Amino acid sequence: MASPDLYDILGVDKKASADELKKAYRKLAREYHPDRNPGDDAAEKRFKEISAAYDILGDPEKRKDYDSKGASAFFGGGGAGGAGGGFNAPGGFDASTIFEMFSDRFGGGGTARPTGPPRPRQERGRDLEVETTISFDQAIHGAQISLSVPTTATCGTCHGTGARPGTSPKVCPRCQGRGIESEGQGLFSISQPCTLCHGAGTVIEDPCPTCQGTGAIRTVKTYKVNIPAGVKEGSRVRLAGKGEAGRNGGPAGDLYVITRVTPSAVFARKGENVEVEVPLTIVEAIRGADVEVPTFDGRKTLRVPPGTKHGTVQRLRGEGPPKLGGAGKGTKGDIHYRFVIDVPKELTAEQSDAIDKLSQVMNGDPRANLLAKAEARS
Repeated sequence: MASPDLYDILGVDKKASADELKKAYRKLAREYHPDRNPGDDAAEKRFKEISAAYDILGDPEKRKDYDSKGASAFFGGGGAGGAGGGFNAPGGFDASTIFEMFSDRFGGGGTARPTGPPRPRQERGRDLEVETTISFDQAIHGAQISLSVPTTATCGTCHGTGARPGTSPKVCPRCQGRGIESEGQGLFSISQPCTLCHGAGTVIEDPCPTCQGTGAIRTVKTYKVNIPAGVKEGSRVRLAGKGEAGRNGGPAGDLYVITRVTPSAVFARKGENVEVEVPLTIVEAIRGADVEVPTFDGRKTLRVPPGTKHGTVQRLRGEGPPKLGGAGKGTKGDIHYRFVIDVPKELTAEQSDAIDKLSQVMNGDPRANLLAKAEARS
């Protein structure tokens, strides 16, 4: 039987923030708390499911394991009954079995306490975002740039523990090292991160003088960033592990470089393609012509057919920007050439005379058909 989704149990999206998870958990826990539903076995079972789900999703490291490995990382892969049975009840999981496992493994209920000094909880470093401005040509062809990023690094004095050398973090007196504290009485209580140690399970009585107990120091790091060909305005380039340092040996976060692209005087980005406006004289539009147009790698000649109208578009397939993601990754977009009739605002005497002669031989009223249709409607 497939394992239920812990996010579904709490009624939240997989991208929910920690605050959204906590809010959803508290709301459901109050609704299904046994004190509010005395004698209701279904409500009690639901309450245990909610508590077990939040104990995992409310912890950043456990949530990361769950997102990558699924429920089997905590409760086993299947089977009927027993501590190794995992999530096996039709339409949900075996609440009594899971809650026992939940209590044994994570200290979610009962009177169990840690038997030895707690290990400081590892914390992943924060992700960082930084913007960089590149030229249109760099965005199309790719580039390597240097980037200075204000960030944090593991404190060299305490090596990330936050405690003065020669000392160590102590067991939190409020939660006894569990990292959580409960509201309510008895077995059925609402758990939340400890308000004293903030879920770490330890407190620092003698902070490191260098980092003041944070385990990290502020610094500026310089990176060589490879900007891939084809990035757009607002594209995000991820540098794994280049964010802020983690605590207590936890992994560093990621660095996201947001690209700001200087507009081109010639090419206008249109999604996966670019567009170029190509002026034509009246004579070229009427007679047709061979015209040179710019590309990313030089020039090409396009054939303008006779009678080309203002706004007509010709396309060069596969001559546009490289595509970064999706099914078209590794291919290129197109260049669209939009022809516009260049109408002079002022005419010389010779040009004016030529226009007069042209108007005499260009017979017919181009608006006659339009007016006839309009009159037919009335």
